[in-house]
Amino acid sequence: MMEVTLTCSECGSGIHVLPAVEAAIAKCDVCAHEAPVKFTNDHVEGVLKDCPCCERKDFYSQKDFNRKIGVTLFVIAAILSIWTYGVSFIVLYALDLFLFRKLSLVVVCYKCTTIFRNVANIKDIYGYNHEMNDRIVYSDHDFEGIQLEH
Repeated sequence: MMEVTLTCSECGSGIHVLPAVEAAIAKCDVCAHEAPVKFTNDHVEGVLKDCPCCERKDFYSQKDFNRKIGVTLFVIAAILSIWTYGVSFIVLYALDLFLFRKLSLVVVCYKCTTIFRNVANIKDIYGYNHEMNDRIVYSDHDFEGIQLEH
């Protein structure tokens, strides 16, 4: 079953929701803010065609890894490289390669950054595209699910 993690617009906490057609709101456990959601039968079946939060169709796939942890590991390796003469970067590279092979993919909505796990049609979703992200975030362009190609 697909798992959905919304970002609360009030406090920034993650709101974990399992898709259900009858669900109309998702409530934040931290600040009790209610976010409207609109799940369809496709969401219940694990197929992602549109976002239940912002109703957009623009998504990208990425590895399921916390970016803050990744930056923290890089900073630690950089500091340790003073005493290890760069060996800490080789160790970090090996760890990164191991995690890259082990971690599964998630899908993220460009517009509202909602995260979707266990998506059935994840093979149909392209990786991150910087130009699409900039156009969606800064000028509210709607690609309607069509990948930007050059």
